[in-house]
Amino acid sequence: MADWVEACAVDDVDEEDVIRFDHGGRSFAIYRSPDDEFFATDGFCTHEKTHLADGLVMDDIIECPKHNGRFNYKTGQAKGAPVCVNLKTYPVKVEAGKVLIEID
Repeated sequence: MADWVEACAVDDVDEEDVIRFDHGGRSFAIYRSPDDEFFATDGFCTHEKTHLADGLVMDDIIECPKHNGRFNYKTGQAKGAPVCVNLKTYPVKVEAGKVLIEID
């Protein structure tokens, strides 16, 4: 059964940015789009296990800081070499100024 977990406050994530969230021995990345929507993925690049919160966010894309692998953070889709495995994404909701993600 999945649980909703508070990841951060809305104000913790700047527009078109990403932050790290660790919970239960796992790491996640929380994103805020220019449209003020929030998204969550696994926290590490599928290619080199570098944390994506250290990467660059632009135009719905997170770029891994190690080898410039790119993912669409809304869908998790890998966008070309060197990454070829998609990121896992998680449902997100905002309640009372808090960002919650559904973790399975």
